[in-house]
Amino acid sequence: MRIADTKETVTMALDTLRANKLRSGLTILGIVIGVMTVIIISSVINGLNSSVAGLVESLGTNVIWVFRFPVIGVRPTTEMLTRKQLTYEDAMAMKDLPHVLAVTPGLQYRDNSGVEGTVAVKYGSKILEGTTLEGDTASVKDVYELNLKDGRFFNESDVERAANVVVLGIDTADGLFGPTDPVGQDVTIAGMTFTVVGVMEKQKQAFGGGKNPEDNKAFFPVTTFHKIHPEILDYWISLKFDDQKNKTLVQDEIEELLRRRRKVKNEAPNNFAIFGTDSLTRLWTTITGGLFLLLFALSSVALLVGGVGVMNIMLVSVTERTREIGVRKAIGASKRTILAQFTLEAITLCAVGGVIGVLIGSAIALVLHLFFPSMLSALWVALAFCCSCGIGLLFGIYPAWKAANLNPIEALRYE
Repeated sequence: MRIADTKETVTMALDTLRANKLRSGLTILGIVIGVMTVIIISSVINGLNSSVAGLVESLGTNVIWVFRFPVIGVRPTTEMLTRKQLTYEDAMAMKDLPHVLAVTPGLQYRDNSGVEGTVAVKYGSKILEGTTLEGDTASVKDVYELNLKDGRFFNESDVERAANVVVLGIDTADGLFGPTDPVGQDVTIAGMTFTVVGVMEKQKQAFGGGKNPEDNKAFFPVTTFHKIHPEILDYWISLKFDDQKNKTLVQDEIEELLRRRRKVKNEAPNNFAIFGTDSLTRLWTTITGGLFLLLFALSSVALLVGGVGVMNIMLVSVTERTREIGVRKAIGASKRTILAQFTLEAITLCAVGGVIGVLIGSAIALVLHLFFPSMLSALWVALAFCCSCGIGLLFGIYPAWKAANLNPIEALRYE
């Protein structure tokens, strides 16, 4: 078709849309919903991917975790839950391995009793509940590259002396002290008094919105933690190594060390788990794979409904314009010209729906960004629009073929 004919066809399609606003609107509604769904879900997935990538980066790509059973993406079995716990000495033995920069054995206590009035941290008359208590060595700041907002972190001397010192998360400090400088103040935890020596900076959060539990923590020297909760001995060992290329070597060395220390027989499987931040990435990839399938299913159904609607209105259009087609054929229009005209009309109809879907979906994605991780993707916007045009081509071919193959004599007689 010539450029002038193409412009005329698009103009005719838009005139048809304007002349039948309600019918056209209902016809492209499925296209609008399908495109909008693609953009919204892809934007949320992109935003969540970015947040998870930021969290993994903050944890450190050169960090390995060791625990008595895997906890990421695995449901522990009874055998895993009854395994012998890792010990403080296991962690200290890892410090001597080649390529290991820092090791910290950690313990945690979370009050999940739900009993009203249970106190976690107290300062004067102010009480903050739900705080996670964590015991670590001084090396934890090197493993996770922790940054302080105020004060200092506890040191090896504090660990050796089991000093009654604590480093508070930023939400814990703000909730208890407000504008008052917390460093040097005393807080009460489990009936014991501790001096605040530092306040952590705000921690990164995978999914935005709400309070980050990592900011409501109290960090103690691990020996001091034993005085508060001597019953907790289930160590979580965090280890930082020098270079990503040595990761496999370091994991093999840890495995050999622990099998020897835990007296695991040669033919027996490991009774511990070694994993890293890549486990989080793999788990998230699995989850987003499911979300992608949901995206594909929802958008496919909406686009299919929209395509059927487009085919229906184009068949009605062919019937209504039978005499017009006969006239055009009588004055020399070829089958190819008629086929191109009606196909382009269907594509134009779907393109209008695609544009509306892109505008609405982008607006919703931008609003979602205020409350939830959301990031518009130019690739997905373009893909969604191209899919809408593709639907027009796919479902517009048959009505266009029917129009192109009308007998001109019979078409001229049609009333």
